[in-house]
Amino acid sequence: MRLWHEQLLPKLPRQQLLGQHRECCALRGNGWGKKHATVNYVFHHSPYILYLYHMKVMSEMKRRGYRNATQWEDPYYRGKACPPFLKQDFNKTNYHPDHPIYPEHNQDYLLECIENLREKGICL
Repeated sequence: MRLWHEQLLPKLPRQQLLGQHRECCALRGNGWGKKHATVNYVFHHSPYILYLYHMKVMSEMKRRGYRNATQWEDPYYRGKACPPFLKQDFNKTNYHPDHPIYPEHNQDYLLECIENLREKGICL
């Protein structure tokens, strides 16, 4: 489980991009709040931040000609097996469009993601 640094989304191979969509769906659904060392930071933020990140993933998918279920474009949607998020779940955020969605996605994290991809045989 990993959320790739958002700068890498346009460069990810098909498998990693579509996997990122599945990961976002899982985290927004029954995975919300379930601890995992690589993505625990996600739960320190409003679920709206995850939605914004997921929208970037889906935007890149659309750019490449892939289609996703449009329900995921609803910020409250959590999948067929989960009740939707409530408005109060979306507390205020410090998100600014000129900065990475997750502050944890800094330069060090970008390099960590690039190295992780390189270990998988993917050179960007």
